[in-house]
Amino acid sequence: MKWTILLAALPAIEAFVPAATTHQTHVQSTALEAVSSRRSVLANIAAFAPIVAATASANAIETYLTEPTEEFKESERQRMEFRKKQLELKQEFVKVLARLTTESTTEEQLIEDLTDLKTLTIITGGLPLGIKKDEMYKVIRSKKAKGFWPTNVEIAYQKFKSEVAYQQSPNTEKDLENPL
Repeated sequence: MKWTILLAALPAIEAFVPAATTHQTHVQSTALEAVSSRRSVLANIAAFAPIVAATASANAIETYLTEPTEEFKESERQRMEFRKKQLELKQEFVKVLARLTTESTTEEQLIEDLTDLKTLTIITGGLPLGIKKDEMYKVIRSKKAKGFWPTNVEIAYQKFKSEVAYQQSPNTEKDLENPL
């Protein structure tokens, strides 16, 4: 059966031979002779055999599930738990950022809010889904631009930024061969 499919596919090769023009007639006839020669037929059969075999086996094996498997259901449940946890963490971040930008006016309050953000970053292991680092920094810098931003608050802000950078790329491996 495989051979009949392959032999039936051989005339389709002529579609790849350019149309005959006055100066291409010799080239086309040479190509057609090459297609019809015994060696080229065997070479074409050998080239198409894996494709036909793969197609035939794929059609024979192709089955569709009517219901999700237990593994799929478990992975979906884990995804939903992860998203729910990330949403809760995002709400905590948003609450602290809102407090930092609207309510905090003293140096102690600003430092406490930045420390809370740093602690949340450590607990979360980075930033939760939906919180972008650059957008969060813009919000904090807008508070800084409004005026009151003492040196200790800037130190707390830089510590928070370094913690975010560390949590996103915790390169803890030491390269002993490289002195730098």
